[in-house]
Amino acid sequence: MDVTQIIALGLLIVVGLSLLGSIVSNNSARNAAVWVLIFVGVTAVSSQWDEISRNFYPQQTTFTDGAVEVPKGPDNHFRLTLQINDVPVEFLVDTGASQMVLTLEDAARVGLDPDTLPFIGTAFTANGEVATAPVRLDRVQLGEITDTRFRAAVNSGEMESSLLGMSYLSRFESIEITPDALILRR
Repeated sequence: MDVTQIIALGLLIVVGLSLLGSIVSNNSARNAAVWVLIFVGVTAVSSQWDEISRNFYPQQTTFTDGAVEVPKGPDNHFRLTLQINDVPVEFLVDTGASQMVLTLEDAARVGLDPDTLPFIGTAFTANGEVATAPVRLDRVQLGEITDTRFRAAVNSGEMESSLLGMSYLSRFESIEITPDALILRR
């Protein structure tokens, strides 16, 4: 559910409450219905809070003196957008992932056809065992830093986001995590 859908749901609830007030004459029934609609609205918003807050608090990655500073997001994660084959792809920084892993959707966006990939590898994730396909990305760019012919994997399972794992992060001389930022130095 995106922000537009949340706003539409809010308007629907307001209209529903207005109609309910004119239809239901019993105050107890009307109050119970109002609380049900409020509960539905709060549940819908809270289930999508990470996505909503990301739209209101955009991250500003900075590049200075060979360092990349990534602010912590409102969800307490670090996210970076890299250009993969000249296509912007948002990654969740994951030091627990051994390699850069693309979702099926991101793989398709950067020019890889998931239907033709050889899913011959295996990954053991929090959601269980999944098949992976080894790939080579022609170009990976973060600011002024460019890598070519970079090895990565495509995950056949459901993933919320592509993962920026240690195969990419280990190319940096240092990785520093402060309370508010991730700082990468090459």
